[in-house]
Order: sequence, then structure tokens, then C-alpha cells
Amino acid sequence: MLDIKLVRENAAQVIKQLGRRGGEDFGLEAVISQDAQRRGMTTASEELLKTRNEMSRKIGEMKKTGGDTEALQAQVREMGDSIKGYEEKLREIEDKIRFSLLCVPNIPNDATPDGKSEADNVEIRRWGTPSELGFAPKSHVELGESLGVLDFPRAAKLSGARFSLYRGAGARLERALINFMLDLHINERGYTEILPPYMVTSETMTGTGQLPKFSQELFKLEGRDLWLIPTAEVPVTNMYAGEILDGEQLPIKMAAHTPCFRSEAGSYGKDTTGLIRQHQFNKVELVKIVKPEDSEAELESLTADAEEILKRLNLPYRVIALCAGDLGFSSARTYDLEVWIPSQGRYREISSCSNFTDYQARRMNLKFKRDKKAKAEFAHTLNGSGLAVGRTVVAIMENCQQADGSITIPEALRPYMGGMERIGKG
Repeated sequence: MLDIKLVRENAAQVIKQLGRRGGEDFGLEAVISQDAQRRGMTTASEELLKTRNEMSRKIGEMKKTGGDTEALQAQVREMGDSIKGYEEKLREIEDKIRFSLLCVPNIPNDATPDGKSEADNVEIRRWGTPSELGFAPKSHVELGESLGVLDFPRAAKLSGARFSLYRGAGARLERALINFMLDLHINERGYTEILPPYMVTSETMTGTGQLPKFSQELFKLEGRDLWLIPTAEVPVTNMYAGEILDGEQLPIKMAAHTPCFRSEAGSYGKDTTGLIRQHQFNKVELVKIVKPEDSEAELESLTADAEEILKRLNLPYRVIALCAGDLGFSSARTYDLEVWIPSQGRYREISSCSNFTDYQARRMNLKFKRDKKAKAEFAHTLNGSGLAVGRTVVAIMENCQQADGSITIPEALRPYMGGMERIGKG
């Protein structure tokens, strides 16, 4: 959520910066008008309260001398009613301002490239070279079904479209990747493992920016104020909502594996088969809570941590800086990692690493103090996929496929597969 003081004092600049996202002010003009109305009402209420207090003192003095105070007391009662009326109206308008601000996205960072859509995203670097397989590559769907490790028809029988069912070595590969990712991040990169709830409240969803704007992209439990999480970012970042942290604790680095649940609203016709776009999928998520001056450097290190997984699996990838028009709602700056998918002849997103600055912290009231005497400040939050597990399975199956339809297991993963070197038929 944006700082209302920043909006008030720098309205033209904030609107200009938000315009980089797509040429609109996202309702900010209405927020500015509401804030001016609130400030005017606050001033009027304070003046009325001051007058009432002065009259009350005068009544007290008159009573001491036996004066008639009935008329003045009537005026004081009327003023009290007026003040209550102001308080009710102020609560209403403050609720409107908060709701309006909750629907305004974050301001793009100065380092975020200009642009209107993904076509304007900027490639930062590449790692690895897509190998020449020497034969027409099969898709992971073809490979998985021929090897008997993926069963999409039975998944559809159980749950409908956009669900998957792994069998045998396929299920083991998914599990191995989860453990491999967690071990690297926890044992080598210093993250603390978290196992959070998979269902959270509306307040929690609001804290990280999923609500109120994106309810159609989520799954909600009927008759309960509980939502299935779309990513571990939601519960893990909100762990410290409403708290004031000791600055000595920062940075806080957390890693969590969870299933993720997304309705995929608006994705009709996109990746209708396979593991790329699912209603339920596994992901290892990295979350950081840091001091404001450190967040840009922490974004670079978080991105490097996600990249390391791809490097050790020897999967070719590239890093993309998202332009302002393609940023996520809460993000100020984002890098996407895109892995090479041979059957499609292109790179596809496998991780998104973002710096949210103080946007989420303001929504969830997450602060820190540099020392005991210091004023509490809003922290900065970051997160990134480290990695999306199903998409990593896709990348391994397709990049490591052999002419006979078997799949070679990357060396780094073999200890997690019980020494298995390949997945073949039979």
C-alpha cells in the first residue's frame, strides 16, 4: 500500500510513476480527493472540540458564581452530537481511503525498464546453451505418458482440467527436486525452513496484495474466511504482520515448500495441457524481510540463489527484467528466470524474483527499529520462486531426453533419486 503522505505531497509525481504501468492513475485522483475531504473534516472536528472544551470550562466557572448555564449546556450537548457525527463520517471516509489505496499497485522502481507489455521486457543475461538434441524433441506430456510417469487423463477424471497425477519415477522426481531445492537454500544459502498453513484468512491475503483486487484468481472455502494459498509468499511474509522487529534480526531469510492453488482466471486457451499452467502445483518459495537500504542488493542475491538451482541442474536459462507495464501488482522491480523448453523452442518462466519495497509492509503493518530508541520504520519485503517444481520437472524431462525416449537424471539430483541415472520404460 502506498504511503498517503507520499501521495498527498507528491501527487503529480506518483501519478506519473504509476502511469508507467499502463497510462492510468489507478483511482489515485479519487484517493487524493478523499484525503483532502478527510483532512478538512478533521480540522473542523478539532476546532469544534476546542470550542466545546472552552465552553465547558466557562460553564464550570459560571456554576461557581451561581450563573445560569442551561443555554450553554444545551450548546455543548449539540456540539458533542456534531463531534460524534464527524467521527462517524471520518471512520467512513478513512475506510474508503484504505480500500482505495489497497487497489492501487506499487510504484515501479527507477531501475525498472519502461514498457507496456512482456514484449518490452529486457534480457539481462543468459546461462548455458540450449543443446542440439539431434532429433525432434518430444514434449514433456509425450515423454511422461510414454514412460508412464505422468497420467493426465486420470488426473482429469479425479479433478477436471489443469490438474496432474505423477506415477513412480515421476513422483519421485518431483519429491527429489523439492528436497534438493530446500537443502541448497537452507544448508548453503542460510534460509530458515518454514512449513506454513495452506489456508489463510482474508486479512492475510490482503497483506501481500492478493485481496481485494484478485479474488477471482483464488480458491475460497465455502462459508469460511479461509482461502487456499496461491504461493507460500502469502503465509510466510505475513508471519510478522503487525509486529515491530529488532533491526538486528534483519535480514530474515525464509524458504518454504508448499502446494500452490490458483484458479487461472483469464488463462483460457493458454497451456491447456501439461504441467506449465495448473490449478495445483508445488513450489519452493524464498522470502526476505530486510532494511530499506538493503533491498536492491538482497533482490540480486535472492535471484542468484534461484539461479543456482538451474545451474546445478545444468538447465539453460535467461534472466529478464520486467518492464513497468508487465510488473506484478505489488512489485516495484522484478526479475524473471526463464528456462529453455526444447519442444516449444523458447524460454518459459520458472521463477519470478521481486522487490516489493515497503508496499506489503504497509499493508500488514510490518515494522522494525534500528535500536531501542529509534522510531519504528516499515521494512522491505522480497520473494522469489526457488523454483516452481512442476516447471523444473518439465525442463529436466525435455532438456535431458534421449533419442530412445528415456530421460537422463541430472548428476546433482541423483543422490535424491536413490542413485537413479535415468528414467526409462519398464
